[in-house]
Amino acid sequence: MRTGSSGTVAVLAGALSLGVLCAPPAQAADTGIEVTNMVVNGGRTIIVGPTVTQRPKFSFHVTLPRGVSFDDVDVHPVVHRYDTTPARAYERSAEIPWSGVNCGYAPSGGYDCKGDFYLDRSFLDSNGDATTWKFAVIAKLWEGSELKKEEFLTGLGYIRLKRDARVTVNASPEPVIKGRPITVIGKIIRADWALNKYTNYAGKQATLQFRKAGTNTYTVVRTVTANATGDLRAAVTASVDGYWRWSVGGTATTAGAGSTADYVDVR
Repeated sequence: MRTGSSGTVAVLAGALSLGVLCAPPAQAADTGIEVTNMVVNGGRTIIVGPTVTQRPKFSFHVTLPRGVSFDDVDVHPVVHRYDTTPARAYERSAEIPWSGVNCGYAPSGGYDCKGDFYLDRSFLDSNGDATTWKFAVIAKLWEGSELKKEEFLTGLGYIRLKRDARVTVNASPEPVIKGRPITVIGKIIRADWALNKYTNYAGKQATLQFRKAGTNTYTVVRTVTANATGDLRAAVTASVDGYWRWSVGGTATTAGAGSTADYVDVR
């Protein structure tokens, strides 16, 4: 690989500024480079809060055409929204930023590459970014200092980005006399990438669940819909000692969430 070769491992250094690999334009053409087995974040959905930086890892395999040296090749991932092309995302710096690509010889031939992305508030500035993102790789073939060919290798997979959600719980009174009412409250919030904070998740349904002390299984007691400020409330009758919690299902744009468990001693 052209940038920063060291021993049998090639390192493509920081591309947080996505113009690092800028060069005189080359005609888009078949480079003969093949990329397979691309995986991002272990294949799992990427869940992002309003402030915490995420560093999801990626990996892919590169096969070069006969006679081409890895020293004359640049490859790096382009993860872009489903509603645009990798070329357009790359041109506008609208791809997910990545902080480095490390490639080494693969035992079966070719090269295995890996690295990580850098996701924070500065990139996700719209809740509309909670959607499907596609994988691609831009491959560049050099001859000395001249860029001869480049192409976007597409159809490598996809992943979803979702907004983080959280839910709290409080069951009271503690302790409580058997047969008396227990009030279980909670609050659902989710990440707002535009406002850079958690906001109330109004109208979202949550299930109230109970686990009897000394057992391992929760049962659903009832389903409650959060009010306009994301608050949950349910009244139940005290019967046995146990743990109360809220569970919130995920959607296409927002991750599911579960509260901690609140223990109530029934006397």
